[in-house]
Amino acid sequence: MKTTRHATYNLNYHIVWLPKYRHSVLVNEVASRVRSILHEIADDKGVEILDLTVQPDPDHVHVHLFVSSPPKNEPALLANWFKGISSRKYNHRYADHDGEKIGWARGYYAGTAGHVSSETVDNYIQQHKEGDS
Repeated sequence: MKTTRHATYNLNYHIVWLPKYRHSVLVNEVASRVRSILHEIADDKGVEILDLTVQPDPDHVHVHLFVSSPPKNEPALLANWFKGISSRKYNHRYADHDGEKIGWARGYYAGTAGHVSSETVDNYIQQHKEGDS
């Protein structure tokens, strides 16, 4: 359990999102930089990262973030922070140097504490692929 001034809570969220155009950009140094930026965002916003996977596999490329957050931060806000701030920071710091920009596809998956199965993540990715057709 964690506490704020006015609340005791145990709120954990799975948030999953995809890179724009499904490019396999989340490899090597890019993946490491994205992980680092996501940890910076969590520190800045007072959110704890419990688990973070940057999946580079071209068929299942995605970011899977499991975070613990105070009750004031709804899942939509968390997704917007992590997606929006990470792409801005990455592109500001590295796009001129490497020439490769990071962009995220619209939408995300959000689930509450518990176990998110690989099937759930795969279903989200498949639905997103079908929506792009």
